[in-house]
Amino acid sequence: MICWIIALVLPLVVNSDPLFPVNCEDIFNSGHELSGVYTIYPMGHSVPVQAYCDMGCEDIHDEGRWTVIQRRMDGTVNFYRPWNQYKAGFGNTDGEHWLGLEWLHLLTSKKKYELRVDMEDFEGGKVHAQYSSFSVASEAEGYQLGVSGYIDGGAGDALIHHNGRKFTTFDRDQDLSSSENCALLYFGAFWYNNCHHANLNGLYMWGAHSRYGYGVIWNQWKGFHYSLKSITMKIRPVS
Repeated sequence: MICWIIALVLPLVVNSDPLFPVNCEDIFNSGHELSGVYTIYPMGHSVPVQAYCDMGCEDIHDEGRWTVIQRRMDGTVNFYRPWNQYKAGFGNTDGEHWLGLEWLHLLTSKKKYELRVDMEDFEGGKVHAQYSSFSVASEAEGYQLGVSGYIDGGAGDALIHHNGRKFTTFDRDQDLSSSENCALLYFGAFWYNNCHHANLNGLYMWGAHSRYGYGVIWNQWKGFHYSLKSITMKIRPVS
């Protein structure tokens, strides 16, 4: 597919009747094949949210239709934030952002979704990890992560360590560490175990460093002493 990145902020209209897409696949199927920012309605027509849609522009082998749920790329957005902000979402939708735990729950509670994590190091290396099943439970269940069905894209499976874990922020400790809050220890927020193999919302740092587990970490690719240049989490319904 040949396309380019643009920013669109608009609901879709068909024959003058409003159409309320739930995710980026709905937008793609309505004829919008350009990557960019669109309005989706996971909660229904009265509650919109803006999401970045990756329509597969950069990879002819990728069918696109991805709803981006997290993106790090330049360190311009602070990801060391409290529970309520991780619940609602934050950042710049066409740049670094977190879509929001409540939106993730609403999306993945209605259909079965798959997950792809794209990542790049500071030397130009690019890999990905894909999972055939991804879900986020309700807030009452701690926004528990369900992820399985790893498909190798060169990155290794870091998320198996986090499957079944609840989400932890510095002001809400739900990890399995008996001694400390993993979000406080590693300056991030994630589905921590005791503590992590992936710290995708950690401090934005620059490549190799000496502090164990700090930074934007995907241990199975670059280890605990390397912070990635960019990482994107994106989901789409399973056909």
